[in-house]
Amino acid sequence: MVFVTGGAGYIGSHTVRLLVEAGQSVTVFDRFPKGQGGLPRGVQAVRGDLADLPLLTHSLRESGADAVLHFAGYIAAGESMQEPTKYFHNNVSCGVNLLEAMIRCEVRRIIFSSSAGVYGDPERVPIPENHPCRPTNVYGETKYLFERLLSWYDKTHGIRSICLRYFNAAGAHPSGEIGEAHEPETHLIPIALDVALGERAELKLFGGDYPTRDGTCVRDYIHVMDLAEAHLLALDALQKHGASAVYNLGNGVGYTNLEVVRTIEEASGRRVPYRVVERRPGDAAELYASSEKARRELSWRPKSPELRTIVESAWRWHQTLRARK
Repeated sequence: MVFVTGGAGYIGSHTVRLLVEAGQSVTVFDRFPKGQGGLPRGVQAVRGDLADLPLLTHSLRESGADAVLHFAGYIAAGESMQEPTKYFHNNVSCGVNLLEAMIRCEVRRIIFSSSAGVYGDPERVPIPENHPCRPTNVYGETKYLFERLLSWYDKTHGIRSICLRYFNAAGAHPSGEIGEAHEPETHLIPIALDVALGERAELKLFGGDYPTRDGTCVRDYIHVMDLAEAHLLALDALQKHGASAVYNLGNGVGYTNLEVVRTIEEASGRRVPYRVVERRPGDAAELYASSEKARRELSWRPKSPELRTIVESAWRWHQTLRARK
C-alpha cells in the first residue's frame, strides 16, 4: 500500500497510473486544484494540505500504507527567487510535517521527488551523484534541504529514503489522457507547444549569452513515463530492505533551448516564434545527467530517450487538450 502526496500533479499522476497497473493499493493526498478527474479507478483520494498535520497523520494511518511517494512541492525556480518564503514553507516545513506523520504512523520508507537543481552550476557534465551540491536558486536549495533532512531522519528514526534527482521531465502518457499543464506554466516544452497551437503569441527564451554552443541553456530531457517507472523500481528496492540512496534520472544528453524549439517545429509542422530576453536569476548554463548509478543499481532503462519522441507525445496531448476546451 502506497501513500502518494501530490499524486494529482504532472509526474505524480503518471506514477499513480503505473502503481495501479502494478497492483498497488494507492491513496493520493493532494489539494486537487483541478479536481480528481485524472485519477484511475480504485485510487483513494484525500483532499488536504501537508500543512495540516492532524489531517495528514489521520489520512496516512487510515491508508494502511507502508511507503510514501512524495511529489508535493512547488517547482518554479524563477518564482522561488521572488517568493522564497512560499518555497521554504511548502517544500521544507510541510515536508517536516510529512516526516512527523510517518513517525507517528510507523511508516519507514519514502521516495522523494528531488531535482537536478540541487547541483547549481556544475563543475563538470554529465553530472554524477557525488558532485558537490551548491544550489543557485531557492527551489534547488529547498530540495537539497529536504534531502539532508531525510539523511538525518534515517539516522535518528530509521526512515529509509530514495531521493530521485530529476532532470527536465517532459512528454505525456501514451493514452493521451494526462500530460503536462502547470498553472502558471513555466516549462519550455509546454509553453513552446502553446505557441505552436496559437495559444500564445511568442516564446521567451531566458538568456542568449550562456557559454554553450548557441548561447542558450542546455538541459537534459527525460520522458515522464521513464521517470514514473523509476519510482516503481525505487519503491521495490526499498521494500526489499535496501539502504537509503540518491539517484540521478536523466538521459545523459544535453539539448539547448534553441534545439528544443527546432525539434518542436519539426514535430508539430508549425513555427514557434521566440524572443531572447534576459537570463533568469539562478539558471545554470548546462545541466545534464550521469544516470549510470540508477541503471546499475535499479536496473532502470529509459524506454523513450529521444527528444523527438518526448516532444511528439507532448504534442499529441496538447492537441487533445485544446480540442477539449
